[in-house]
Amino acid sequence: MAKELKFVMLLDCYGDLLTEHQRSVMELYYCEDLSLAEIGQPLGITRQAVRSLIKRTEDILLNYEENLGFAERLGKMRECFDNISAAAADISETATKDEILRQIELGKKLL
Repeated sequence: MAKELKFVMLLDCYGDLLTEHQRSVMELYYCEDLSLAEIGQPLGITRQAVRSLIKRTEDILLNYEENLGFAERLGKMRECFDNISAAAADISETATKDEILRQIELGKKLL
């Protein structure tokens, strides 16, 4: 998995556990794809300070995942839903197949 995608997923799982400042800088960097300078200028901090904050916050997110494992479990659950969807394609009885696919979509939304 690409490093950027990994941290976007971790931010999605654990972002509420970060401070508002940590979360906003991480979102600007990973989700909005802003440069260190673009993030630092409006905040009145240097590029180095932004990079340091990002590295410390990455470590926090990795620690949460190591201890809690939510992102990994969510990924495995999505994979299971995809496997069930693929298996449902082989069901010939339309009503049953449609209900299985409907339930899968509901389950995915809950993730």
